[in-house]
Amino acid sequence: MMKENEALQWITQASKYGIVPGLDSIRELCARLGNPQKNLKFIHIAGTNGKGSVSAFVSSALKQGGYRVGRYISPVIFEYRERIQVDDKIITRKALGELTERIKAACEEMVAAGLPHPTPFEIETVMGFLYFKEKKCDLVVMETGMGGRLDATNIVENTLVAVLTSISMDHMQYLGDSLEKIAFQKAGIIKPGCSVVSAKQQSEVMEVIHKEMQNQNQTSPQDYERLLRIADPVEIKNAKYGLEKQFFDYGKHKKIEISLAGKYQLENALLAWKVLEALAEQGYPVKEEKIRKGLATAKWPGRFSVVAKNPLFIVDGAHNEDAAKRLAESIEFYFTNKRIIYIMGVLGDKEYEKVIAHTHKYAEHILTITPPENARALPAYDLAAAITKVHPSVTAVDSLEEAVEISGLLADKQTVIIAFGSLSFLGRLMNIKASAVGKEAKRNDKSRKN
Repeated sequence: MMKENEALQWITQASKYGIVPGLDSIRELCARLGNPQKNLKFIHIAGTNGKGSVSAFVSSALKQGGYRVGRYISPVIFEYRERIQVDDKIITRKALGELTERIKAACEEMVAAGLPHPTPFEIETVMGFLYFKEKKCDLVVMETGMGGRLDATNIVENTLVAVLTSISMDHMQYLGDSLEKIAFQKAGIIKPGCSVVSAKQQSEVMEVIHKEMQNQNQTSPQDYERLLRIADPVEIKNAKYGLEKQFFDYGKHKKIEISLAGKYQLENALLAWKVLEALAEQGYPVKEEKIRKGLATAKWPGRFSVVAKNPLFIVDGAHNEDAAKRLAESIEFYFTNKRIIYIMGVLGDKEYEKVIAHTHKYAEHILTITPPENARALPAYDLAAAITKVHPSVTAVDSLEEAVEISGLLADKQTVIIAFGSLSFLGRLMNIKASAVGKEAKRNDKSRKN
């Protein structure tokens, strides 16, 4: 049996086959492995921002409701195995090795038959299907990787609820150069007869969603009313915001609690609640008390997460324009008149100039880093050069460790340090900061004893 490092090495090597949109390859791979996806039922989530948070809320509530829940996420924060989970437990090393061995044999058969080798994302998606079937999951909450229509996850047929989080401009080189084209790809997860739950979208996006529902034989006004739910922020009443707990009312449901910070998380929680309402109509009910507990205990690191206090250290995965707007909104709301230092790192194929435009004015000083071990990473000095066009105080640093150390030296206890950009470095940064906080606590404890 393959060991974990051997499995990861083989999957990584498959990256040389690139990103290949389309379902032919994964359809063939699934068929050779017994089509495990056909034995599973899905909540399928597409969108530009908010997929992970909505997935966390829904999965947590379903688990509280007594269901065995598979969860497939992308990207990960701390380690590779996070992408495949059952009831919040990540796939075991043993299962990773065993399943990779099976998938590798099927891939070799495909190549021998003159077919293209599956990509890493296709391999990982099929691994998820196999693991969720093996674990006898009642439901699988599955995020798309990038788009929807041509995304490897869209091979699934048993979709109970198609979920569309906020849709905006991102991955234009793959999904299209207009909002309508991007929405067309995301809305491709809608299947005949499934419920559709969407964030409140721009009008051109809603037109695409309606058209897709028509194409899937959901044509009458009655069907729209029955099958389409819109999570409109105006439904959020009596909101109380905080960095550790937040509360809101929705209809007859009063004082709903969430522990995820960020003003925008109330909208994600509302969307998740509506997903759970749709699931109840599909035969998978969850009692209100269990929904409440699920939302209150849901965790999703790297999304406006407080990592340390005194000074406050926050990490956030704002890596595109829409996410940068939401980060700016949260900074204005929580940290008005606060002294703020940024640690910022981005990928070169993102619209980082727009991220800079929406966020630079709140920072007193900005430290830039190169996201490590990522071929798409924008060098820290290039990012610093872009920022200096609009901000006078920028320093490019050589490592995440140096960024954490310098930010701590520049800060006093009233300062807020915000690290954001690509999700690819946030897990490592959080571990570095946690280690630094631990060492500081030991030093302080030692000095008190002396």
